[in-house]
Amino acid sequence: MLLFKKKFLAAICAGQKTQTIRLWKYRRMRSGQRSYIPGAGYIRILAVDEVQLDALTDEDALPDGFQTAAQLRAEIERLYARELAAGYRAYRVKFRLAPEETKVRPKRQTEQR
Repeated sequence: MLLFKKKFLAAICAGQKTQTIRLWKYRRMRSGQRSYIPGAGYIRILAVDEVQLDALTDEDALPDGFQTAAQLRAEIERLYARELAAGYRAYRVKFRLAPEETKVRPKRQTEQR
């Protein structure tokens, strides 16, 4: 599951935000994985790549919902100050909404008497 601030949900649902930068000790997701975003629905992970925050460009910031890399880095610093201080790695997670992928529960077979 990927959690997002409410301010990002509309852009995710509209298909405008298709990536996120996460700070983790180690890679927590992999390409091809299905996940869920509360308030937006199911997603398919397209790629997970380690990135250097200082190397991000304005072009990198656009699919994350920011106009510039400076704005993206400022938001990461605000959200992940503790993780940055602890030396966590930055990962770019690219995803697409997958509304057709609903959680399917297996049907229970009832015993016949």
